Amino acid sequence: MKKRTNSGLFITLEGGDGAGKSLLIARLEAELKKRSLPLLVTRNPGGTPLGERIRDLILHQKAFPVSSRCELLLFLADRAHHVETLLLPALREGRIVICDRFNDSTMAYQAAGRGLDLQQVKALSSFSAQGLSPDLTLYLDVDPAIGLKRIRKSKQNRLDLERLAFHQKVRKAYLKIALEEKERVRVLDAHLSPDEVFQQAMIWIDQLMHLFTPRCRQDEAHIKAVGC
Repeated sequence: MKKRTNSGLFITLEGGDGAGKSLLIARLEAELKKRSLPLLVTRNPGGTPLGERIRDLILHQKAFPVSSRCELLLFLADRAHHVETLLLPALREGRIVICDRFNDSTMAYQAAGRGLDLQQVKALSSFSAQGLSPDLTLYLDVDPAIGLKRIRKSKQNRLDLERLAFHQKVRKAYLKIALEEKERVRVLDAHLSPDEVFQQAMIWIDQLMHLFTPRCRQDEAHIKAVGC
């Protein structure tokens, strides 16, 4: 277990396109709010006004091409801003943070998918995130052919429109990360129904909750300790 530097919990969701992350995040948010837990739900890229503008620039503009290195650095510019202004403050406040994508996406899409040097991408990602690493990552695993079929009729971004071979590289990279970091990354079978995927996710989140001490509980403990 990694050394904890704040009282919050950092949970990320990863997966290929069409894996069902958005639906799962909405259900997790509803469940944790029902438990009256301090919660922040965000996404990367995005989550801040600047981040949403970067997101649109990377994923949706069609006026000019974006090179692989440019794409990587735009994603990481967003991540640096996101971590500094949103994630770290929320974690220091003792909140549970659920983030749609983080550094694992960069390893899968930009290193494996685009063919950029893995060690360079890792170093740049760590620098941009100030070394921040999730307490738990839920990886929704789905066959790319099935995932792409699921989103065929929805609004698609630049990465959605990549060839199947690209998405297969992304899945292979995710599974490699999961194999190498078994303590952090939990693989959910995203071929199952949304209810079953949600149940899988909550098993892992509930196992993690014993590490979570909301700030309000810390304050109560401090008051009792000093006899106020």
